[in-house]
Amino acid sequence: MSDDAWELALKALGSKERSTAELEAWLDERGVAAQDVEAVVSRLVEIGELDDERFAARYAEDKRELAGWGAERIREKLLARGVGPEVVEAAVAVESEQIQIRRAGDLLTRRERGLASEADKASALGFLTRRGYSYEIAHEAIRAGARADHSAISAAFDDGGL
Repeated sequence: MSDDAWELALKALGSKERSTAELEAWLDERGVAAQDVEAVVSRLVEIGELDDERFAARYAEDKRELAGWGAERIREKLLARGVGPEVVEAAVAVESEQIQIRRAGDLLTRRERGLASEADKASALGFLTRRGYSYEIAHEAIRAGARADHSAISAAFDDGGL
């Protein structure tokens, strides 16, 4: 293993966390010999600096919390980053269906659009599925949001507000 390859790998990991496959590709693109790539990656895995399980868990958490992504989109992106399917499934399985529905519902609430008409519901379904929520999760979040909208309207009528 060359010192240059080691330094390049540390530089890459210092700028952002990467999957094993991403680091291998990054080093390869910079002309590092295949045997050096293999040696550097093996050593980094051995000392715990490169860990696909940790990478996948942090990536999934960040995308859920900061970007509002659903499991489907997270799964797709992690697989594209070369993370193994078993590791990906473990990272996306952290949240229960109920938590995903609540998170999707929160996105709809922040979106501040009603769900009264079928067009509104179709728009919300498209919005949530583009964020990576399955149709089942999106549909349940929309149903819950529509019930909440209906309850708010009913309460306003009961209070004489409408």
